[in-house]
Amino acid sequence: MNRLSIALVCYVVLGALTWTTITDPKLRAGTLLILALFAVKSVLRRKDVLHADKGSDAD
Repeated sequence: MNRLSIALVCYVVLGALTWTTITDPKLRAGTLLILALFAVKSVLRRKDVLHADKGSDAD
């Protein structure tokens, strides 16, 4: 398993724990939103790192 897979699995586990432990709907939604933003940031950062040389064609 690569690091991205492990990170995404951890975000899912944290989301499940959040869903089961936080009872206030607004707080639960906010926490899940933050976790989702971190997951999206992880995926986008992975693409930036893998394809860093393709964006430097402005020379």
